[in-house]
Amino acid sequence: MSVRFARPDASEMMFHVFRRSLHPELFMINAETRIVREQFSVWIRICDTGHWISFLARGETICELMASRGQMLPQRRSFLQKRLRGSRDEFIQFDNGIGYHVCYQLEQLDPEVFLNVHDELLMDFRRATLAHQFPCANRLAPCPVSLIRTDVWERSLLVHTYHTFPENCAIAKTQSLFEIT
Repeated sequence: MSVRFARPDASEMMFHVFRRSLHPELFMINAETRIVREQFSVWIRICDTGHWISFLARGETICELMASRGQMLPQRRSFLQKRLRGSRDEFIQFDNGIGYHVCYQLEQLDPEVFLNVHDELLMDFRRATLAHQFPCANRLAPCPVSLIRTDVWERSLLVHTYHTFPENCAIAKTQSLFEIT
């Protein structure tokens, strides 16, 4: 009998950006919220392996996705597809006046430091825009968590995501800024 854990190995994680919408059937969605402003709307979702943000403005959809390497995804209109390791910055200025800037990283921590950061994230659940605690892989390890915070303005959106991988003592973090100029 095989047991499926809530999170894949942290080394299997990929970061994607699409200039198109994605189909919800491709993902197991655990939590979601929608933010609507006059200039844009956004769906923010926590999936079983990470997150999926769909930003819609000026007739355009920009999707940011953190998912495992084995996730079946379309290749059409894929702007970015990179392994999640270390720390990276990306900037894309779309021709319709939408700017997208993202910093993302996978951080390996000492077990004691990981547990402290994990506990801090759990304490932040009440203040989060979206949060989800996954089933534990075993009774001695902390349960994986995903937490998303947003700052919303009239013409921009800032999203911070945190995803824990207890089996690897790793935390995946992103900071994404969507701007309409």
